[in-house]
Amino acid sequence: MTLWRRAVRTPSLWAIIVLVIVVLVLFGARRLPDVAASVGKSLKIFKSEIKDLTADDDAPAAAPTASQTPGSHATAARGEHRTP
Repeated sequence: MTLWRRAVRTPSLWAIIVLVIVVLVLFGARRLPDVAASVGKSLKIFKSEIKDLTADDDAPAAAPTASQTPGSHATAARGEHRTP
């Protein structure tokens, strides 16, 4: 068996049990549900942001028309009208 295969093998039952015990000792039984909930919320937010980014990449940007000048969007949004 090569060194790489020994290093990347699946963990045994004892390794998983030791890992669970270490996590319980570090975080405590009371804080463990809070930690899991905050990790879940963070993953949910991360997934939604990734979905928004991929949706933004798929949607083409609207090209401004010749009648629109730079800065006219801001004044129109405030209700102000420019006179030439």
